[in-house]
Amino acid sequence: MFTSVRTRLHKSTALALTAVMLGSCAVNPVTGQRELGFISEQRELTIGAEQYSPSQQSQGGQFSVDPELTDYVQGVGQRLAEVSDRPLPYEFVVLNNSVPNAWALPGGKIAVNRGLLSELNNEAELAAVLGHEIVHAAARHGAQAMERGMLLQGALVVGAIAAQGSEYSDYVVGGAMLGAQLVTQRYGRDAERESDAYGIRYMAAAGYDPAAAISLQEVFVRLSEGRDSNWLDGLFASHPPSQERVSNNRALVAQLRAEGISGGELGEERYREATAFLRETQPAYEAFDEAEKLIAEDKLEEADRRLETALSLVPDEARFHGLAADILVYQRRYEAASRRYDDAISRDPDYFDYYLGRGVAFARQGERERARDDLERSVDLLPTALAMSELGELALQSNDRVSAKEYFQAASAASGLVGEQSLAAFMRLDIPDNPTQYVAAQPLVNNAGRLLARVENRSPVAMRDISIEFQAVIAGQLATRTLVVSRLGAGQVGELDSGLNFPQGVLPTANQVNVVVRGAGVE
Repeated sequence: MFTSVRTRLHKSTALALTAVMLGSCAVNPVTGQRELGFISEQRELTIGAEQYSPSQQSQGGQFSVDPELTDYVQGVGQRLAEVSDRPLPYEFVVLNNSVPNAWALPGGKIAVNRGLLSELNNEAELAAVLGHEIVHAAARHGAQAMERGMLLQGALVVGAIAAQGSEYSDYVVGGAMLGAQLVTQRYGRDAERESDAYGIRYMAAAGYDPAAAISLQEVFVRLSEGRDSNWLDGLFASHPPSQERVSNNRALVAQLRAEGISGGELGEERYREATAFLRETQPAYEAFDEAEKLIAEDKLEEADRRLETALSLVPDEARFHGLAADILVYQRRYEAASRRYDDAISRDPDYFDYYLGRGVAFARQGERERARDDLERSVDLLPTALAMSELGELALQSNDRVSAKEYFQAASAASGLVGEQSLAAFMRLDIPDNPTQYVAAQPLVNNAGRLLARVENRSPVAMRDISIEFQAVIAGQLATRTLVVSRLGAGQVGELDSGLNFPQGVLPTANQVNVVVRGAGVE
């Protein structure tokens, strides 16, 4: 019995993957265990370096108003990195984000949100956070997630890692989607336990009191109490808090005590000094968060008042000026919005959102060149569907259909309304250029010898003016006729009568009839 082609292909794919698995084993530098290792260390370093900046952008950007705080966190992080089991070019930044969270990319690129720093009690708890993240990088947990995707899909694909809990995941496009997914993925329980266990040992080796890892998890559990599921999806998307983790950390610390590891510093005074500005300005950032919620509820005047409160407390915070400019855009006060974005950019010239907003404001004022410059700058910092869509519209206004199609196609990769609108815009341009990609036509001859065509709209949009050319060899003569289907809805199938007849009882061969799609438009 012959094996089917599909079965043979499946077997060959399985054998190829098995061969890769057997030839790609490596020793985990943290645990010492043998495991799969498709992704080289150089590839890890490349991914981390490429994704670090856009990942920061997608999570609020750096907390630039207090650079000394980042220097402090960097110092604590490097103290822990020195005792890690894997030398990597570790970096640590503080992000301007109120959600209490932290994340690590492959290659040792780590970030912690100001919202988490404001909840901690001492330097040792910060060391517990950073030690945990260092283990994620050192033990290749992010790379392992991608390798699982390789096994499941047969190739390394961005979609192998689920992007959950990211407010930006709906509109980040292009290469930055990988970073957005890496920083919001949920690690497995084994990876979390590993990061807790070895992170606590790194703390102790660096001279910190490992008991702070217990109080840290207690902080996490406290933060999660009484919160709705949507908020918890955003909070520690990759590190879900639980009483079990508190108990596990307590047992790990007890084990260290039994091994003779005692004492260690908490660094309470140093932490209070380093986070003094953050704590003093907490009311300003609470007002900012409230303003964002009010904008989502379309209460723009109330949001503006909350921002004025925030600005009175921290006048140099660029995010406050940027959100005030956003409100002006929503109110269609584009000239005033442009000036307000100038204020934000003068304070922080490296955040994508200000250029995106100002680009939109310039576009609405008809200043195409300035709009294009700003939108392209925003894409350089973080490629978003909105910027790509706006660039597509500008390209259309300049009669550059090729560029417009490229921009709309890039934007269509995003989920949500902008992605849907961009897909429709792309198809409006592409369907007339490539109608055969969207319309299928098949010749049919009925019992009366009449030549028909079965026409199918395979696109998600309604089409009009679908031009179909019939070709038939009848009685040794080539006959052609072109007819038009005036309208065909998305996914619909219609039948078109050519008016051409074969002699009764004559059944044409396949090479005697043909139908060709010559053109189509979009409603």
